[in-house]
Amino acid sequence: MTQIPASTSAPRGLLDRALAFAAAGTPVFPCVVGGKAPLTTNGFHDASTDLDQVRRWWTATPLANIATPTGAPGFDVLDVDVRPDGAGWAAYYRAEAAGLTDGWTRMIHTPSGGLHLYFPGTEQRNGSLRGQHVDFRSTGGYVLLPPSLGQTKQYSRRYELLRTRPGPGRPVDWAAMTALLDPPAERPRPVRSGWARDGVDPMPALAAHVAKQPEGNRDNALFWAACRAAEAEAADFEPLLAAAVSAGLTEREAARTVLSALRTTAQTPRPHRAAAAPSTASLTR
Repeated sequence: MTQIPASTSAPRGLLDRALAFAAAGTPVFPCVVGGKAPLTTNGFHDASTDLDQVRRWWTATPLANIATPTGAPGFDVLDVDVRPDGAGWAAYYRAEAAGLTDGWTRMIHTPSGGLHLYFPGTEQRNGSLRGQHVDFRSTGGYVLLPPSLGQTKQYSRRYELLRTRPGPGRPVDWAAMTALLDPPAERPRPVRSGWARDGVDPMPALAAHVAKQPEGNRDNALFWAACRAAEAEAADFEPLLAAAVSAGLTEREAARTVLSALRTTAQTPRPHRAAAAPSTASLTR
């Protein structure tokens, strides 16, 4: 990816920056002045690295914002939004504590006061956690590049580079982030022979089991408990996370272990079994 300039305000600067991006191999296309709507017929599909084409676009509309498609082979973007009805900071810090944002290579300050974090591009789908004010742009999406202008009734500021990290970075796992920040809604769980006997929720016993583990066995116990909870179709893993932290794991370590268990159980077929796991009563002894 090309290096993103910190700021520029002159119309000529927008043309220069668009040409610089294209020359470095980052395809660009113009958007409306102060906005995100594409000026090209086919939107981000018209993005180009052809310098003559780029020059024609910005000669025709010198104040046009600069945009680029997201996803491989370029970059993915995590958008921490700030709106009148809320901000994404709580969700961002929670994901950061779990180690899910460690791989970013560029941090962009957005006009609303939020952030764009750039990660290596993937073929993941776009996503949005509206209640958390966090969005994800990958295949089929696009973002504005610095020094594009964001303009609403509340603000009129440019996208600005804050920090860079040496590459290559590490892709963000949007599925893991969604599982952490927006777990599935609670739904009725089927009774499983030898497990959720008589409809009893196994989570309290699992959490108690994790909480009493000594150093050296805490991570393994949490992984086992999280796998069992996932098999029982638990919707809320907070009791396990809290129990693991009380036993001595950090929140980041606990979150990583639970996410690993979720991925493992999602990939493993569930065989029919009469009593493959100990009863919940055995966990409390």
